[in-house]
Amino acid sequence: VQLVESGGGLVQAGGSLRLSCAASGFTFDNYIIAWFRQSPGKEREEVSCIGSGDGSTFYTDSVKGRFTISKDNAKDTWYLQMNSLKPGDTAVYYCAARYGAWLSGDGCYPDYQYAYWGQGTQVTVPS
Repeated sequence: VQLVESGGGLVQAGGSLRLSCAASGFTFDNYIIAWFRQSPGKEREEVSCIGSGDGSTFYTDSVKGRFTISKDNAKDTWYLQMNSLKPGDTAVYYCAARYGAWLSGDGCYPDYQYAYWGQGTQVTVPS
């Protein structure tokens, strides 16, 4: 099982980036894919997730209306489209996979429940 992120970089405030998470080694009929991020000195936080059951999505409040999670079924690749980026979005972004088709009632489930992780990709938005 392998998850590989790409698409990070340096972008000015107000700009956009699209992160990709390419997956291999397992089928995604019954998995939740999530994006987490971690900035220096802070705990890792959930950003967004999508469930395979009905395609439902979740976004943390700070990114609602700016970020969009999606999946290309033909490529087994997930995306996180990030618009109107802010300095507070600066972090290493990770995609992760958790067994189970349905999101929790209030988020993406804790990060320790995710069995598979990518290596991370840095997003920097200078202030």
